Amino acid sequence: MTTTDGTSHAEPSAAHPRFAEALRGLGLGDLAERARRFPEATRTAAEAAAAIGCELSQICKSLIFAADGVPVLVLMDGASRADLDRVREVLGARKVTRARADVVRETTGYAIGGVPPFGHRDRTRVLADRSLLTHEVVWAAAGTPYAVFPMEPEELVATAGATLVDVRERSE
Repeated sequence: MTTTDGTSHAEPSAAHPRFAEALRGLGLGDLAERARRFPEATRTAAEAAAAIGCELSQICKSLIFAADGVPVLVLMDGASRADLDRVREVLGARKVTRARADVVRETTGYAIGGVPPFGHRDRTRVLADRSLLTHEVVWAAAGTPYAVFPMEPEELVATAGATLVDVRERSE
């Protein structure tokens, strides 16, 4: 909802019920309470940053790739793009591609644009780009394309069981 001064405010809400349940199972139920739902979509990093009023790089993107056909989750800051060659090298894979939407939903239990960094249906290998650690707090999808939650990046990486890597594209 946009106020008269042009700022955006979250409506009271919670994370996707499946994600909220996963948070409680991890002993992180307070994060479900801190999740914020917006009337405008937070499907992309740019949409999320605009809704929250934070820097693009403070958004944690949860990207599902297929490494030799096996789903893998890559967590990236919202201002960066994953370098598929670097992801391939880190994984020791022959081929890495973006996973199809049906594979993303089947693997995680969530639709693209709402995939949280953990609490997925199936356990996958998780890589987290070091660029996430440059902020005190990052915002990630809470299971829907309209909800996000804040978390310290070190705790997010640990909770996701991620390996810290350098897989973002570099400008030449």
